[in-house]
Amino acid sequence: MSEKQEFEMPAAGMPKWIRDHVELYLTDPERARLWDSTIGGGPGPLPTLLLIARGARSGKLRPLPLLYQEMDGKYLLIGSKGGAPNHPGWYVNLKANPECEIRVGAKRMRARARTASGDERTRGWKKMAAMYPPYESYQKQAGARQIPVVVLDPIGPA
Repeated sequence: MSEKQEFEMPAAGMPKWIRDHVELYLTDPERARLWDSTIGGGPGPLPTLLLIARGARSGKLRPLPLLYQEMDGKYLLIGSKGGAPNHPGWYVNLKANPECEIRVGAKRMRARARTASGDERTRGWKKMAAMYPPYESYQKQAGARQIPVVVLDPIGPA
C-alpha cells in the first residue's frame, strides 16, 4: 500500500463519532490515539489506531478507528461488531485484502492482517477483554459466531 494512495472519508451514513475520530487522526494523531470509550460502555480513554483497509468489493481504501493493544510487537484488534451475529465489514475487507496501513498516533506503517488461533488467540482475547470488558458480553450476544482476534503484523513503513 503506497503512501500516495488516499482513502475516502467515512460515508455520511457512518456514525458521527467515527467520522470525527478519523478527522482527528488526520489533524492531531497523537490526541486521536486515545478514545473516550465511555460512549460505548467502556472505562474511559483507550488506545485506538486508524486502520486503512481496502474494500473487498469496492477496492477503495477505507479508514476506521479501532481499539488495539500491542502484543509481541504486533497489534491486536477485535472483530466484535458489538456482538452482532455477523463479522464487521473491516474484518471481511481484511480477509479479502490482508495488506493494510495502520496509524498509531503519528506513527504510520504497513501491516498484514491475519486471524489469531490457538494460544495466540486466547492470550490476545484476554488482553483485549481486560482493556475493554464489554467484549465479553459481545461474545455472548454473538451466539455461535466466534469473535475474531485479528493480528496486524507490521511489514514496513507506510
